[in-house]
Amino acid sequence: MSDGRFAILDPAAGISGDMLLGALLAAGAPVEPLRDLPARLGFPDVSVQVRPVDRCGIRATKVDVIMPDGRQEHPSVSAEDGPQAHHHHHSGDEAAHHHIGELIERIERAPLSSPVRERAIRAFRLLGEAEGRVHGVPAAEVALHELGAADAMVDIVGTLEGFEGLGVDRVYNWPVAVGTGWVRAAHGVIPVPAPATAVLLEGIELGPNGPVTGEATTPTGAALLRVLSSGAPPSRWRAVAAGAWGAGGRNPGGYPNALRLILAEPAAEAGEVVLISTDVDDLSPEYLDPLRDALFAAGALDVQVWATQMKKGRTGFRIEMTVPPPEADRVSETLFRHSTTAGLRRQTVERVTLARRELQVDAGDGMRVRVKVLDAPDGPRVKPEYDDVALVASRTGRPAHEVARDLHNRAIRLVSPDTATRSVIPNKES
Repeated sequence: MSDGRFAILDPAAGISGDMLLGALLAAGAPVEPLRDLPARLGFPDVSVQVRPVDRCGIRATKVDVIMPDGRQEHPSVSAEDGPQAHHHHHSGDEAAHHHIGELIERIERAPLSSPVRERAIRAFRLLGEAEGRVHGVPAAEVALHELGAADAMVDIVGTLEGFEGLGVDRVYNWPVAVGTGWVRAAHGVIPVPAPATAVLLEGIELGPNGPVTGEATTPTGAALLRVLSSGAPPSRWRAVAAGAWGAGGRNPGGYPNALRLILAEPAAEAGEVVLISTDVDDLSPEYLDPLRDALFAAGALDVQVWATQMKKGRTGFRIEMTVPPPEADRVSETLFRHSTTAGLRRQTVERVTLARRELQVDAGDGMRVRVKVLDAPDGPRVKPEYDDVALVASRTGRPAHEVARDLHNRAIRLVSPDTATRSVIPNKES
């Protein structure tokens, strides 16, 4: 989505696939693709039920995957009467019907968008690797019973399609509650978090459990976090919608067993950016280009490098960049990783910019060139995109400066016919 919206997950009561899917539907993700999702994934007799429920006085959305005989995935039995409905995966269990490898093949064949397919496959591979690491078996041999397989497929693929439907740019999460006590698995009771869940949560910030008892975070929920989340949210943001809750399987009554999803946008004031700078005297100049590329990839708006003289007469470089506030931490980390600096300076500054837009201009022979347009006080200013100009010049054999001049003049006539006369670049002969 081009407006920069992102999602923040609040797993204070844990996270599972059905909680996340319910929260997405409550946030406005389209429900229609979910209706036929089981059939698209090779489970034509499985249905999905979506219903409103109450969790400690809060309206939440509950999603259930239902088999033809009416069976649903039941909550795991816990010594603490834990909150989440959850299927534990089995390693090499002959009674199980579907192996991870088979489920991945179904995803590869299903009519899904490429981003959803790639992330779903990654999520199932993470699940298989975690269970395989715990049980000492190959990931592809990890198996789920019939209902557990359908439930996991709907939860994971449905969640990924839900985020795609909402069009958020990024997903962040606050610290995750994992729960306490014990949970029943195929081979007996095991401590919370379940071993595979603990593996999947490696690298994810965990938080206090508060009143949560039993299993709060499931392997499916943890795998989705690994695939989706960029970690902690930016320090400043503005809530667009904060009332979306996805319900877990149980209703303990003492706290809302639900996952909250917040749609947000950057909170920086118009024109506000972070100026980040540093000085280095031990970085070889040949590494400046890859450093600049990495900073742009991390979110920098502009990057400037110039030579400077440092202490003891050493020649060094000042590296300075302007960055949107939500990306300041990511760009700072990139600067530390890709340069030799030991420290940097950051300050928030005001940036005044002209309104800008882009149009496409016919360059002849079926070619079109992107042109940037700035709405200046004295009239529009245009500049053809250099890469497009170079491509036209290469294909036609004309000098690049002539191509740029002609496209500039065509663009001016398109955006402001009244000012075209004084804005046109003359030919060298005139």
